[in-house]
Amino acid sequence: MQTHFFHSSLTRIANLSNREFALEAVPKDRWRTGDYVAGEVVLASGLKEVELATGRIATFAEKDVLIGALGRRTATLEAVGDWRTIGDDLRFEALTAACVFGKCTARSFMIPPLASLEYRGHVAFDGEPANMRDCAPPQPDARATTPIVLILGTSMDAGKTTAARVVIRLLRARGLRVGGAKFTGIGRYRDVLAMSDSGAEAICDFVDAGLPSTSCPCSEFEFSIDYLLARLAESGVDVIVAEAGASPLEPYNGDAVVRRLKELTRCTILCASDPYAVVGVTSTVNVQPTLITGRATSTSAAVDLTEKLCGIKAINVLDPSHWPLLDRTLVESLEI
Repeated sequence: MQTHFFHSSLTRIANLSNREFALEAVPKDRWRTGDYVAGEVVLASGLKEVELATGRIATFAEKDVLIGALGRRTATLEAVGDWRTIGDDLRFEALTAACVFGKCTARSFMIPPLASLEYRGHVAFDGEPANMRDCAPPQPDARATTPIVLILGTSMDAGKTTAARVVIRLLRARGLRVGGAKFTGIGRYRDVLAMSDSGAEAICDFVDAGLPSTSCPCSEFEFSIDYLLARLAESGVDVIVAEAGASPLEPYNGDAVVRRLKELTRCTILCASDPYAVVGVTSTVNVQPTLITGRATSTSAAVDLTEKLCGIKAINVLDPSHWPLLDRTLVESLEI
């Protein structure tokens, strides 16, 4: 019976659909973060969706083979796992729909069971195992001087991508060429695609730099910041809307992004899960938000409480009546 392969969105930099490859067994002591591997679905009782290299969502079944990459996830609201904890049975889970592969060690009750897979081999080009870092295009020789609107969060699912979409639309309405980037998080294509749908002329994320996830040692992550800045500088955009996934306090290296982008950042928007989380982040991270938004500002009462607790202007980006204030803030911050 012919094997049905799904090329996950982590493979978008490898162009597997138009490139010959083989599957070769590699001893586990030679595995590396970012290795492209194939896993056969042995149990699909819960989540059965995979994000393809195009960004489209497809449904898989048992016996199908998913191609993803070895990585680590440390989500506060969904799942925790790491490829390094895969046992001798070589079974693991798809930790995300983008197919970051690892052994799941904790899962929130809020999400369904993850698909269980069995190792079928490493993707190999001309007999050599393929790694994401090797598939990333060379870093452009472009100097990063583009001003940045930095969007941070107090947790995952705090409203960062929603805020980014509104900001991009407002900047586009001002006639600016906008670049969108996601600097930290766990591999998904949907967030930067949403930026493109909102008008960003150039988009990129850490997957383009060759990382399945930024939950890794800072020494293995920092190069990707300059890589993405150079990519966007080369595109000639006027302003960058930069999202850092999760929060700066979580182990995705968001704090390193805040430090590295500080000199270029002209406006910082903090998306908060609740008003008290604003106090937690602003008191522990060396960053002063320009505005607060996110779930913490869902109602007028929430806006009032947020402003009372932190003394920073709060807006609800889902309410168009708040957009003129956001627009004025962007104009003043970027001096446009």
